[in-house]
Amino acid sequence: MRRYAFWLWLLLAAGLLALAPLALNEYWMRVASSVLMWVAMAEALNIILGFAGYPAFGNGAFLGVGGYTVAVLMNHGVGFWPALAASVLVPGLIATAIGVPVLRLRGHYFAIATIGVNFALLSLIQNLGFTGGGSGLSVPLYPGSAEALSVMFFYLFAGLAVVSVVVTQLVRGSRLGYAIRAIQASEEAAAVMGINGTLYKVAAWVISAMLTGAAGGIYAYWNGYIEPVSMFDIVTSVKLFIMVLIGGAGTVVGPILGAVGIEVVSEYLWSTLGGLHLAVLGLIILLAGVFVPRGLLSLRFWRRRGRGRDGAPTNRTWGVDEGGGAS
Repeated sequence: MRRYAFWLWLLLAAGLLALAPLALNEYWMRVASSVLMWVAMAEALNIILGFAGYPAFGNGAFLGVGGYTVAVLMNHGVGFWPALAASVLVPGLIATAIGVPVLRLRGHYFAIATIGVNFALLSLIQNLGFTGGGSGLSVPLYPGSAEALSVMFFYLFAGLAVVSVVVTQLVRGSRLGYAIRAIQASEEAAAVMGINGTLYKVAAWVISAMLTGAAGGIYAYWNGYIEPVSMFDIVTSVKLFIMVLIGGAGTVVGPILGAVGIEVVSEYLWSTLGGLHLAVLGLIILLAGVFVPRGLLSLRFWRRRGRGRDGAPTNRTWGVDEGGGAS
């Protein structure tokens, strides 16, 4: 039953998302689209951070790569859908090329290297003529009405969020998922067991990059204009990191809780407190880190009693066991 419960809940969530445009006005459609974009990117980061244990602080760079791929191609006459497909492939190719040398690093060395990759890509985009340089690049506007635009991009982000959740769930139960979690526990022990650490780590990062690039591609067309500083903003990567950790790294549901919680609270604080919202949001994140260090999914509210394979009683959460690993 546990195996099917996830898919039943996902099917229910997908049904609610399909009906959401009937109940939301244009403003809330935009807010919901933004939340779903962050859900997709948080799940993508979770694959390399939560499962493999590699702190990819520069993962937000793939958002910029995907966005600029769509913008450049559409400005050269390519349709949105082929450009969106390219926004998935190009970040994957970049992650493959840099993953082999960078993923040999560990811990804070890897984190620093990914930040360096982010700034290297930012500098490259700023100095290439066909990307618009530092001035940014306009994207051809969606030809439909404002209402049709809101609905279309809501469904695009909702579809991407669902795909990201499904991919994360499939990775968790696959050979790749077991391998990268073994690497997280002990890379040396995993190597002794015959696990090709470089291969599996690169594969995890490529999947993460492709999902993030897709979010960037949709965002570029949705926004209509992009610039290097915003698309390669290191704050994006830090925000994703916070979402995954606040929700519960190494789980499927945790990043969803983190992304929805951070975005909804941030939107509410901005609408009520204005310029002070960042200070209050920072305080909330600080308190969450102190009192819920393993993420929101570790709270007793989520716990459920059950029995393990040996018949012994267990305490589990939706995706987190007592030891903090993914269940």
